[in-house]
Amino acid sequence: HEEVPLKLLGGQAVRYLTPDFPPRQRDDQDMDFASVSKAKKAVMNLLAGLGFEGDRRFNTMHGHKQMYFRSPVDGSTADVIMDRLQMCHVLEFADRIGRMPYTLDVTDLLLSKLQVVEQNEKDVQDIVYLLAAHEVREGDEPGTVGLARFAKVLAEDWGWWRTATGNLDRVVELVRGDLARLVPPGARYDPVEQAVAMRAHAQAMPKTLKWRLRARLGERVQWYEVPEEVAH
Repeated sequence: HEEVPLKLLGGQAVRYLTPDFPPRQRDDQDMDFASVSKAKKAVMNLLAGLGFEGDRRFNTMHGHKQMYFRSPVDGSTADVIMDRLQMCHVLEFADRIGRMPYTLDVTDLLLSKLQVVEQNEKDVQDIVYLLAAHEVREGDEPGTVGLARFAKVLAEDWGWWRTATGNLDRVVELVRGDLARLVPPGARYDPVEQAVAMRAHAQAMPKTLKWRLRARLGERVQWYEVPEEVAH
């Protein structure tokens, strides 16, 4: 459905973009999508046509930022995140929703994983898979990990920068050690090399005044939000 902006997010987006890599184990049927608030009605109609029922109370209260649907047939659920991902940090994606056919933009998917303060092994694997399948390069070409987009998000917010660079360091350390098995056979790119290149870019790129002022406070002040689980 080209006309309805509904793009895969999270682990399923990574799975879709890396079909040749061994899938990570899944035992649920939840799907996460990204969309834009101006398409709210179209998204509701599309999912209704696919047999999903919206959670009326939840969607009335939270529909400007998130909607929730469930299939009465098999119990699978769909969360639709609108305009921005608000977790440990905020990732605005509304103006980038059309960059890829079926998933959120590759760089934004990677940023959505790099913003997680308390990562688990699934987050690390998703980062490794994205970096094993997509080239890190200058600019912001769809289908690549675009350093221009990466820098734009990080250079304006020291907290974002702190979390993302810490996670890149951690991924490099883990994949060089205990989690080397996460590198998929047939990787087009070396995920460790690419993570190191992103880390170097984050260090060298020009920072905004806002970034520099916040950097002075450093870790004395908490630099991330603890995401609330919104009960459905």
